Parts: sequence; structure tokens; C-alpha cells
Amino acid sequence: MVKARIDVLESLRKRIEETEPDMLRSLVHGVVELLMGAEADSMCGAVYGERSEDRSNYRNGYRVRDWDTRVGTIPLAIPRLRHGSYFPDWLLEHRRRAERALVTVVAEAYLLGVSTRKMEKLVETLGIKSLSKSQVSEMARELDQMVEDFRNRPLPGGYPYVWLDAMVVRCREGGRIVNVAVVVATGVSTDGHREILGMDVFTSEDGTAWTTFLRGLVARGLSGVQLAVSDAHEGLKAAIAAVLPGASWQRCRTHFARNLLTRVPKQAQDLVAAAVRSIFAQPSPEEVHAQHARVVAQLERFPQAAELLEEAGPDILAFAAFPKEHWRQIWSNNTQERLNRELRRRTDVVGIFPNRDAIIRLVGAVLCEQHDDWAVARRYMSQESLARTAKGPEYQQIVEADAKILSSAAA
Repeated sequence: MVKARIDVLESLRKRIEETEPDMLRSLVHGVVELLMGAEADSMCGAVYGERSEDRSNYRNGYRVRDWDTRVGTIPLAIPRLRHGSYFPDWLLEHRRRAERALVTVVAEAYLLGVSTRKMEKLVETLGIKSLSKSQVSEMARELDQMVEDFRNRPLPGGYPYVWLDAMVVRCREGGRIVNVAVVVATGVSTDGHREILGMDVFTSEDGTAWTTFLRGLVARGLSGVQLAVSDAHEGLKAAIAAVLPGASWQRCRTHFARNLLTRVPKQAQDLVAAAVRSIFAQPSPEEVHAQHARVVAQLERFPQAAELLEEAGPDILAFAAFPKEHWRQIWSNNTQERLNRELRRRTDVVGIFPNRDAIIRLVGAVLCEQHDDWAVARRYMSQESLARTAKGPEYQQIVEADAKILSSAAA
């Protein structure tokens, strides 16, 4: 056993010394080929070149296959067997969906002749020496079917809370580079888990696009929406009112604060921001509304800001009608913003997409992976609190009133 270890280490040392000076690359190459050789010997029942009564098969040369790694493309010599076949499934597995999508998008742009030096450098950074059209087509077909199934899956059950947002990416259309809108919806199901409800690509983020998108979600089964959270896009607000009747609308407090501070002198912005944050730090709905009125009065020296805060009151305080344990998640669109940052991290690498299908392929694959991660993660909200939400804001107000009566009686 000791001698075998010494032989392996000696062989590995020689491989590193005799090959190119890239030690990490040589080390990875040598270790992997030694492991494959050992596995092939195990299938043969004897070490390569050894005469043994236990031998059941023989080596029959090698076949070379490129292995894409973070240290570059490494040509691996995979052992062949005289009878049967050997393939290292533990090593040469398919890439993760999002990585395959990114590679496919880059390769498609490259093969369509729209690449630049930056795109060529990106391909090398990904550790890929070359991509053929057949490889791209095969990868694209698999990804497209997976993303299509994910985008069109039924949406069973109710979703009390829904977050909506859009991001702009660049795409080639008709020989021009144009901006298109990628719209995404996430929600919390009645069992407390977050889900990616859907995504689509539109020419612009207008009321028609949002109405079409929301109607598609409803057709797939979206129901039971109590609160929709988004920024103050007029087209989106109109679509929510038209397609999700009975649902309240929560204006993202983060986006609102940015808009409010533009109406305040720079030297007073920190003070005003702190005052607005105090509205959301109150322990009960009544105190939230009371603090809102006090802050409006405090901002009288900034008439435009005071007017905006007063008018936006019903929209930015819609969260207060729902269980207090949900407030932090529903008073802003931060959940969607964090998801958008992850999407942007992937799309910025591509820069300009060759077509809309490439956008759907990459963004859809990333969203599909995020959806799977959320499915096995801890619940975003408890089922007990969501059960109260399902009975509506009026029920929540009654519960809070009863709790006040009980606390007063106890005092």
C-alpha cells in the first residue's frame, strides 16, 4: 500500500516537472488522469500492464476529451476498455443550468458574428477554448425546453404577497441595438415559501406590457393576491388594479424615499430621511399612521416634500393592514431588488444579447435555479401568520383591536 502511494506521488511529481510551468494546471491534469486510470484498473480487475488471474478486462488505448475548468481547457486522456466502456461521470458532468445558459449566450453571439475582442476575452475567461455550432445548438435546445416548462408551469394555490419589478437589458433587433424590459414576478405561497412566478421580455415597460404579463400569471393560476409590492410605475399600478381586483398596492418605501429627497435641500436630506424612517419603526398600525401625520407636519418648511408625503400616505402605509411580522418583507421591493442584482451580475457579463431568445434563456435559467433554491430553503413567512393574511386586512384589524382590549383589561 505504501509502495503504491510512493509510486503515485513520484509519477505526479514527474508530470509536474516535465510539463509546462503552470503548476496548478499540471497538478489538476495529473491528479485527474491518475484517478481515471485507477478507476479503469478497478474495472479491469488489475493494474495496467499487470498479469493477474483476477483480470476481467483490458485497456484499449485512450480517447481525448477537452475538460473546461477555471484554469483553462485541459485535454484529458480517458482510458478505453476492450470490452464495454468507461466514462468518468463524476468529472465530466453537464454544467449548472445558469453556467450553461451563459456559455450558450456568449457562444451564440460569437458564432453569429457579433462578437468583439471583449467577447473573445470572455470566452477565454470562462475556460473554454472553442465552441462549435453543434455544441451550441444542443445546449440551447435543452435549456430552452427547461426554461419554457418553468415559465409555463401551473401556479397552484394562492399567493398573498406578490413583488413586481423590471430591468432593462440591451439586445440586437433589426440590425440595431435596443433596450428591452425584462419583467419578473415573485410571490409567497400559502405555505410560506418564496417562488418565481414568471418572467417575460417586452419592448418597453408600459401598461400594456404589465397587463399582458399579469393576465398570463392569472391564466396559469395566480390567485389570492392580497398585496402587490412595486415601484410607482403608472402602467404597473393600472395593470394591478385591472388584473388583480381586491389586491392592495404597496409603494416601495425605498423608491419613495429617493423621490422624496429630491424635493429637499441637500443639507436637510439626512434629517428628512431619518424622520421618514421613523414612520416605519412604530409598533402598531395606529402609531404608524399617527407618526406619518406628525412627519408631514414637521416637513411644512419643505412644502413640496410635505405634499408628496401626504399624498403617498395610503400607498406607502398599505403594509400596516397586514400582520406585523410581515412588515419588514412587504414594505419595500428589496426582495425583488436583490434578485435583480443577481440577474444583472449575469447579464452584464454578456453586455449585448444577440436576440430575445438569448435573454429568456439566460435569465430564465438563473430564475429557475433561484426558484429551486427557495423551494428547499427555510420558509420566508410562517404558515400561521399567512393564515391570518388569507382572511384579509379587516380580520387583522379586528385581531389587533381585540388584543388591545385584552391588554387594557390585564393592566
